[in-house]
Formats: sequence, structure tokens, C-alpha cells
Amino acid sequence: MDDDPREAIERATRAQLIARLRFGVLAVAASGLLLLSLPNILRHWTWYEPAWVQMCAFALLAGLLSVEAVLVARGRLWPVAWRWPAVAVVLLCSALSYAALPYGHAALAGDWIFGEATWVGLVILLSQPLRVHLGFLGAHWSVALVNVLLSSDGDRAMLLRFATGSIGVIGYPMCMAIAAAAFRNIAASAAAAKWETERISVAEAAAVESHRRRQQRLADLDHSTIPLLEGLSSGRLDPLDRQVRRACAIESARMRRLFAEVDIAQNQLLHELRHCADVADRKGVLVELDARGQCPDLPLPVRRDLTEAPLTMLATAASWARVTVIGTPDLVSVSVVADCGQVDLPPPEVPGVRLDTFRNEEKLWVEVRWRADP
Repeated sequence: MDDDPREAIERATRAQLIARLRFGVLAVAASGLLLLSLPNILRHWTWYEPAWVQMCAFALLAGLLSVEAVLVARGRLWPVAWRWPAVAVVLLCSALSYAALPYGHAALAGDWIFGEATWVGLVILLSQPLRVHLGFLGAHWSVALVNVLLSSDGDRAMLLRFATGSIGVIGYPMCMAIAAAAFRNIAASAAAAKWETERISVAEAAAVESHRRRQQRLADLDHSTIPLLEGLSSGRLDPLDRQVRRACAIESARMRRLFAEVDIAQNQLLHELRHCADVADRKGVLVELDARGQCPDLPLPVRRDLTEAPLTMLATAASWARVTVIGTPDLVSVSVVADCGQVDLPPPEVPGVRLDTFRNEEKLWVEVRWRADP
């Protein structure tokens, strides 16, 4: 299922805001792992029982930081399918390291995992809510506390050392988690503002396009319909004149087509022809409309050329008319047979549209074809 556009915008905005924060946290975690944790492991190598367990934990944390480096370079967040297994690996490293730590050495220099695991976990969970960070820090701190209680006599000095170390070990990553949470809120607000801006831009663009189309329709009316109406209102044209009535019928069909052009239909050409045929039907003309095949999406100028001659014939037909529309991906044909007598048909204006006419007394057959460019 596609992502919601608003959620996608918020996710992208959040990724941009925390990109530098991710780089900084990654640098702190990697520096701590290489410059502090590794020397501690090597310095106290003889403490561990066995020592290779500590190196396994070190290697796993280094691998997680390497994955984060690749994700940061690509500008991506941790995928959900990877995130929680990665957090489980961090907690597993913590448990393994404490399992190999000898009795009585908790909260001492050899206990490198206590400070490093918090930063690696922060790296993985940086884009998550604050409660997730608190849950991870609490779980890691609990593992360390259990180790302190089980691997020492629980004397006051040991507990004070652990408590003092917890302030920095938990406090600094928590501050970064709070900053990341603040960035999440900022990202949500920024995404909402961006979404609203895009919505307004789309609405403005739609309004401009609608205004342009209205102006175009008015220009089309200025060309033929308005002069006819002015002639009728001034008395220069006689409504009883046969040619005037035919001109009115043609302009009526054009206006119906003009209104149909703004509709949304599966077959726009056929939809416009039906509106043109409706003018003839209202005059009592028997109209047969047959459609075969599927017409492709045609530009407006092409549709107008394909319907101009048919609407003229439909508007001037005396008693009957038959319209046949044949559509293929690269060819559209509109043919009309009607008893409309002598009528002037405008030639097509778009290249690729051809008009053929055959007359037989009062019967007129016309075919308008459009063929796609090869």
C-alpha cells in the first residue's frame, strides 16, 4: 500500500532535520567504541573470562555502527524490520559482556559496555519517540544493575560508583534523545506547513487553469455565438429565417460541447458527441449513436476537430442521423450520415485530422479521422 503523502513529507522532513544530529551521535558512538572501549578491552584483557566474548560484543556493536554509517550516507532511517532486531543485538552484547566480566569488577574500568551500549542504542533509535529511548535506557541500566548486584558483595562503594557512573552514562544519551524528540515535533510542524503550502499551491494552480479555460471558452463564444445573439437582439437577423435557425442550432450544439469539455468521462470524445446529439434529439431528430473499440486520450484541439463536422450535421439534420465512432490506440474515426442537405463544414485545423465528405441529394455522409503520428 502506498504511503500517505502527508506522512511521506513528515518522514522526509524529519530525516533532513536529524541528519546532522545522526552524524554527530554516530561520531560520538564510534569514537567511544574505538578510542575508549577498545583500549579498555585490551588493557584488561586478562580480566575477562573468556576474553573472546568481549571481542564478539565489540564486533557486533561495530557492525551496527557500520550499518548506521551506510544509512546516514544514503540519507535513510533504520527500516522497521531492522530496528528492533538491532536493539535486541545491543542488549545481547550487554548481557554477553557482563557474563564474561569477573566477579567484583562491575562498574570498574573494564566495564566498557555500560557506557558504549547506550550510545549505540541511541544511534539505532534516534528517530523514535522519547518513550522508546527511555525504555531502552531502562532495560540496559537494569541489566547493568543486575550484574552489579550479582557480581559483587553490593558494598556501598560499589553502589556509589555505579550510581555516579549512571548519571553520565544515562544522562548524556537521554539529553540527545530529548533533542531528537524535539526535532520530531519540529518536523511534524514543518511537514504540516509544507503540506499546507503545497495544498495552497495546487489550489492556486487549479484556479489559474480553470480561469484560463473559462477565458478560452469565452473567446470561443466571442467568435461565433455572441455575434449571432447580437444579430438576433438588434433585429438584424430574423428568427424565422431558415439559415438563422440552422446557425442557432449549430451554436447550441457547440455550447453543449463546450460544457461537456470540462466534464470527466471515461471516453471524453464519446461524451461530447452525446451532448451534441442531445441538441438534435430535442428537435425530434432520431439519432443513432454507435461506438466500437476504445478511443485513446485525445487533446482538446483534436477532439474539437473530430466533433465539429458531426455536431454541425446533427444540429441541421431534418429527421434522422446516425453516428459511428471507431477507436483504436492509433486511429479514431467519427462518421455521420444525416438528412441535413447542403451545409458548410469547417475544415480540420489540427494536422493528422482528415475530413471526407460524400453527398447524395439530401443525404450527407461525413467521416472525420485522426491518426497518430508514426
